[in-house]
Amino acid sequence: MLAWLKDRFRRGPVVPVVRLSGVIASSGLLGNRSLSIETVAPLLKRAFDMRGAKAVALAINSPGGSPVQSALIGQRIRLLADEKNLKVIAFVEDVAASGGYWLACAADEIIVDPHSIVGSIGVISAGFGFQDLIGRIGVERRVYTSGERKSMLDPFRPQKPEDVERLTRLQAEIHDGFKDWVRQRRAGKLNGDEQLLFSGEFWTGRRGVQLGLVDGLGELRSTLQARYGAKVNLPVIGPRRRLLSRFGLGLSVDGIGPGTLAALEERLHWQRFGL
Repeated sequence: MLAWLKDRFRRGPVVPVVRLSGVIASSGLLGNRSLSIETVAPLLKRAFDMRGAKAVALAINSPGGSPVQSALIGQRIRLLADEKNLKVIAFVEDVAASGGYWLACAADEIIVDPHSIVGSIGVISAGFGFQDLIGRIGVERRVYTSGERKSMLDPFRPQKPEDVERLTRLQAEIHDGFKDWVRQRRAGKLNGDEQLLFSGEFWTGRRGVQLGLVDGLGELRSTLQARYGAKVNLPVIGPRRRLLSRFGLGLSVDGIGPGTLAALEERLHWQRFGL
């Protein structure tokens, strides 16, 4: 109710700012720490439904994650933008790489800091092999399947070339979808050899401008004030944090719980870009 009253009596042009910060993953994997269609859709709806909105800004800070969730969020942004006839402007903070760049491409314009990290248009899978370890500690792995390809890349068994080949094919299909999305959203703007642009390499924001991956350098508030006036209203729309999480509290056993594991998983995503 209070938010509705603020929207109704807010003076001056309005550009709601949706914060998209964190690893992109199904909400069940990293909890409320992640960006997923489930967690982001309500934020987008609030922004695009805001009374008097002149545009919608996305404040992006994400190292990527799930290609499926990236695609679902990107599609929802475009659906709402077309439905409400509103321009979408993405502002990259530290990083918009991999799935984070996928989200940025949903915008009509991408603005970055000169030192932001952008790109990483590729697909990655990582894991561990424990087949020697279980043998040393006297553990025997037993797996029973119906279907010769039901089990793939079992970390407790030696790696099979045919499994790696199968995974590579799946990655190639996902990569093709990523490339098609970038070509569609950055049509006529890309400035470089596609073999390089789509290699998984990432660049600074300044270099991203030269390559046509982004449109310009700038900062959210000053850029929007220059375009919509010094009195532009920039209401920030972010997830509502649960009471326990506000105080850094959560459920755990001996100090290791879902929150701790999620934080470790999130840390691995950021470290790929030296952050």
